[in-house]
Amino acid sequence: MTNESRARSFGSAAARYAAHRPSYPPALFDTLAELAGFPLVGARVADVGAGTGIATALLEARGARVVGVEPGAGMAAEFRRRNPRTPLLRADGNRLPLASGCLDLLTYAQSWHWTDPDRAVPEALRVLRPGGALAVWQNDPDVAVGWIAEQQTRIEERFGPGWYINERARSREGLRFTGRRLSWSRRVPVDTHLAKLSTHSLFLVGEPGTDAFLADERALLMGRFPDGWVEEHYVVELSVAVRGRDAREGLIG
Repeated sequence: MTNESRARSFGSAAARYAAHRPSYPPALFDTLAELAGFPLVGARVADVGAGTGIATALLEARGARVVGVEPGAGMAAEFRRRNPRTPLLRADGNRLPLASGCLDLLTYAQSWHWTDPDRAVPEALRVLRPGGALAVWQNDPDVAVGWIAEQQTRIEERFGPGWYINERARSREGLRFTGRRLSWSRRVPVDTHLAKLSTHSLFLVGEPGTDAFLADERALLMGRFPDGWVEEHYVVELSVAVRGRDAREGLIG
């Protein structure tokens, strides 16, 4: 299973992705503004790999002027349905159709790992103004919580340890980030949790046994949580790099 095939898989589940993927805690955007060194109100932002617009809408709610950037047709269609007034560009982070120095902030929510850093980093430097910021973040399941750690183990035993692609899996050589970890949770029905799980790329590319795994998982979780609800716990890993005032400084922490 290639990274490219995983990246292309989301369009088939765009509506399910929008309905069941978790949002982000308000503290994330407070921390983002703190690390970037400027308020989000009025900031010119491109949200790359915007998907269905979950992060885009939250940035707009903070007063940012946001354009979404999304390469996939299915995800872009769902983005437009949910965010009809927000500009959207069909592109990816490796080649941004944006003017040099036009942005205050470039964001990658759940999407940096789909880029080629050798191309995406120079593009970030090009489109950010001096003092602008590159922000990368991702919700990771909090494996400090017992039932979540057990579920992760079951998935890895069935499908292998590479099932969950996250930001730490990709090189950041040459990028000096300042990072923060933020914990949060949401309480959802078991079926919502499983629907969320089914939107991860492993479950979208036709890997044998995924449907059976989800059925087994439902039976197990309903036995453990007989009221039919689970508390999903997440850790948001936020990393912010600020473009130097001198272009030769690159992206600095």
